[in-house]
Amino acid sequence: MSTDTTHHNETEIVADPGLPTIVLTREFDAPPELVFRAYTEAELITQWLGPRRLTMYVDTFEPRTGGSYRYRHVDENGEYAFRGVFHEVRPHDRIVQTFTYEGVPDGVSLETATFEDIGGRTRVTTTSVVDTVEARDAMIASGMEVGIREGYERLDELLARMA
Repeated sequence: MSTDTTHHNETEIVADPGLPTIVLTREFDAPPELVFRAYTEAELITQWLGPRRLTMYVDTFEPRTGGSYRYRHVDENGEYAFRGVFHEVRPHDRIVQTFTYEGVPDGVSLETATFEDIGGRTRVTTTSVVDTVEARDAMIASGMEVGIREGYERLDELLARMA
């Protein structure tokens, strides 16, 4: 029997075979107010979003209903830019935004993130809807899962520092 009492938060990634969606579910050991801040403050999001090997630069970040964003991830091989528009930003509760990787400008996904209070902790559920199942499968094949899992681990570390 393990005597390890640390709580390990698993990242669940579900891709329904018949729908062009990806649903991410992850719990964090922090209240929704803190987790929401980590998603909506540029100086915080650069500390966790994406894989560890990439450095993130924010060009535009207006996390409010009708605002826009653009950021770049950079490594020794180059630069990967992403942009979108915030359709709805409801503090500590919900963010709805578009998401485009500039390398594939026709591929726009609609992402809805909800922040659920589970007794002082937070469950974040992000649903991404893309144009086709094929486009969704290509996103997953691109190594997205590693970046998401590493990013959430980095977010755990950031939330611990913020607490």
